[in-house]
Amino acid sequence: MTHHQHPSANILHPDPHPTLTSLESQLDGRAIAYGVAGEGPPLVFLHGWGSSHRTYRRSLVRLARNGARVLAPSLPGFGGTAELPRGERHPAGYARWLGRFIDSVGATEPVTLVGHSFGGGVAIQAAHDLPDHVARLVLVNSIGGAVGPRAGLPHEWRATTGGDQTRQLDRLADRGLPVTLLWARGDQVIPRAGLESLRTALRRPPVFTVAGSHEWPVGDPHGFGHAMRTVLAWPQRVAA
Repeated sequence: MTHHQHPSANILHPDPHPTLTSLESQLDGRAIAYGVAGEGPPLVFLHGWGSSHRTYRRSLVRLARNGARVLAPSLPGFGGTAELPRGERHPAGYARWLGRFIDSVGATEPVTLVGHSFGGGVAIQAAHDLPDHVARLVLVNSIGGAVGPRAGLPHEWRATTGGDQTRQLDRLADRGLPVTLLWARGDQVIPRAGLESLRTALRRPPVFTVAGSHEWPVGDPHGFGHAMRTVLAWPQRVAA
């Protein structure tokens, strides 16, 4: 993994044997499925398009070993979670849904929010719209830059943002929210220019790069857990 500084000695005390429990419940009278693993400060993980929390099962267990209580909802329309109503399938609608999810699972402090791919776009909007819910943001090969895929996004999402969330990122930098970018160098879904767009909008936050493709958090659970351990131990830096 490549980074630009040396981390401080921030020692985490992980649960060595966490398991992921998949749960089903109701949120606003609609079905929701999510996974829970580990003990510690709350960390919410948002998956990529077309998958679910179960797709990342092994990676979520590795993440929980870093000393966090991992909460991983299947996003609306995937993995047993009901689709959002029409008129809500845009970034702000997903963010509102996520805020209600975080409240429903009893998080008593602002969370570390981690989003991969499409989940990163939801995470950006939630961090922007819900400042009292989010203490830190980690974007993993995330959409949201001025350059990146658009075709797979919901119509209402594309209609409201065009897929470009750099305005929201700029406001997060103004606010001073700690943000870290974690990126696989072999990503052929989101081009390098997408990463650079995120980096510019966030005013050069910490960036960690690893070997792998766009789907590396699924295909390399051990590497993902190791990389996230480094990210979580890194001194939180706010934008200049």
